[in-house]
Amino acid sequence: MIFKRTPGEDDSIVAMLASALRRDIAFGALMPDQKLKIEQLRQRYGGSNHSMRETLRLLSAEGLVEATTQRGFRVTSATEEDLRDIIMVRGQIESAALELAIVHGDVPWEGRVMAAHHGLRKAETAVAATPDDLTALEWDEACKAFTATLIESCGSPRLIDLQEKFFNQSRRFRLALLREGRLDFARRKARQQALLDAVLERDVQAALAVLAKDIAAELRAEPLND
Repeated sequence: MIFKRTPGEDDSIVAMLASALRRDIAFGALMPDQKLKIEQLRQRYGGSNHSMRETLRLLSAEGLVEATTQRGFRVTSATEEDLRDIIMVRGQIESAALELAIVHGDVPWEGRVMAAHHGLRKAETAVAATPDDLTALEWDEACKAFTATLIESCGSPRLIDLQEKFFNQSRRFRLALLREGRLDFARRKARQQALLDAVLERDVQAALAVLAKDIAAELRAEPLND
């Protein structure tokens, strides 16, 4: 057929739209509980009615958007209760995945972890010095890359998928702390180095202990006298 659609074309459009909406939810351009109307979103991001609806369904499955009966879609809430739940779930998932990764990870994996840590250190230095939208986005991606690399050798695609889902749900909390100047970068550096050292030494208990502290601290402000 002359007008046959290129395989995967619609999927690519949905992926691009979803990436843009994820970014704007994370940065607060789309606010918690904000109603998401298809036509307004199309004017802002492009795409067809079908592709935008599929995008919202995808983000709904990821927990970033909520579909309400006969009321369309809205951005999910971002309450203190939501934050506590995300910290708990991320802790459970990432601890299980990291333990498996430490057991099964090979030397090339160690190299990728070291490289991801180096990238995170550079991004944190840049965003601490100049916290604009560009450095914040690069920092956020570096945070995601380091966390994903830590668990990539766990051998469980489902754990990896779940980790990405709940990491994405946590992004707006971390970026809000950045915007408000409430992140302690010196403590973050020390924790990340301790986590890297424990992983390379294959010290599961030490790595899990640091990981739990790091997840909580990157999503809520740390006490100044701690």
